[in-house]
Amino acid sequence: MQIPGDEKADARQRRRVAGQDPVKRAQILDGAKRCFMSLGFEAASMNEITAEAGVSKGTLYVYFEDKADLFKGLIDREKSAVMAAARQELEKGTSTADALHRFGVYVTTRMTSEEVIRAQRMVLGVAERMPEIATRFFGDNSFSAHLTLKDFLEPKVEAGELVIDDLDLASRQFLELSMASCFKRRLFGNLPKPLPAKEIDYVVGAAVDMFLGYYGSNHRLQAKDQSDTGELHG
Repeated sequence: MQIPGDEKADARQRRRVAGQDPVKRAQILDGAKRCFMSLGFEAASMNEITAEAGVSKGTLYVYFEDKADLFKGLIDREKSAVMAAARQELEKGTSTADALHRFGVYVTTRMTSEEVIRAQRMVLGVAERMPEIATRFFGDNSFSAHLTLKDFLEPKVEAGELVIDDLDLASRQFLELSMASCFKRRLFGNLPKPLPAKEIDYVVGAAVDMFLGYYGSNHRLQAKDQSDTGELHG
């Protein structure tokens, strides 16, 4: 028999048929985001989230099982939006170099923004106790930046424009190059504010030059010619 007032148990029974209103779900996630950003994951309570979202506790549990489930839902929503925007930047590119530059600038700007840096610190703070949250945030899933870039690079390799043996590694390398001068410094507090747009543009430009300089088909042909010449003189 159900215990009177056990809203959470009642919500679990209804969840299969309820919790389908995208507007209400977005309202809850918006309220949760404000709470997490201002209080942190540990300090934010479900009571505070319901108050901030302007919904009842019963409604909250219809949509999300607990605070961890709510946080995962927020992670998925934010990452989905970011990756959709990142893909659009790739699609806007007039050339491979331009597409990479647009992508690198967008991802670096977003990943080193105050909001995302705070979110990453929050996730790292609970990673040992709740590894599933860290996996959701940093893990290899369809919302990962390197997979978005990998999908873009693959047809370039097939067309012979780029010569890449390991697309996964190359995608990760480009992201590291694009954020080389700022990401870790931002994350660990050595860079209090995000880099100005002009500096991000400069860093990403150098990343594009290095990436295409190595993986571009012309570079590989030159390297092969040098190798063949060396063998002939050896």
